[in-house]
Amino acid sequence: MNTNAELLNFVYQNSQMGVDTLQQLIEISDDISFKGFLEKQLTGYEEFHKRSRQMLNQNGYDEKGLNAFEKIRTYLMVNVQTVSDHSASHIASMLINGSTMGIIDAVKKLHQYAGNVEKDIKKLMEDLREFEEKNIEKLKEFL
Repeated sequence: MNTNAELLNFVYQNSQMGVDTLQQLIEISDDISFKGFLEKQLTGYEEFHKRSRQMLNQNGYDEKGLNAFEKIRTYLMVNVQTVSDHSASHIASMLINGSTMGIIDAVKKLHQYAGNVEKDIKKLMEDLREFEEKNIEKLKEFL
């Protein structure tokens, strides 16, 4: 696969995971303030999802979303992890872990494809990494 397409699909899938997970967690959370933060975070992921899809299509690539197994696995994992504790602190901890994994994967991909990817695509990936880092800092307030 083309490195540009691979990075764009990484952003597309990462943001899809964010959208799907946050929609589920917004329904679970009882904390009004935390729910407001989750809704803002959701909007950010939706924007990355839209931008990556547009860039994929503009460059003649097809978007490769998460497969059904990944979606079901994530849905069930969120349900299992929140069945007995759906506090803002617990959910924030879960999201920090997920965002940290996303940052690690993004940095690895950026290093792997350094110099082999278009500037605007690299910038989108860097913006996603920065978005995740800011989310972690804000989520710490809810621990």
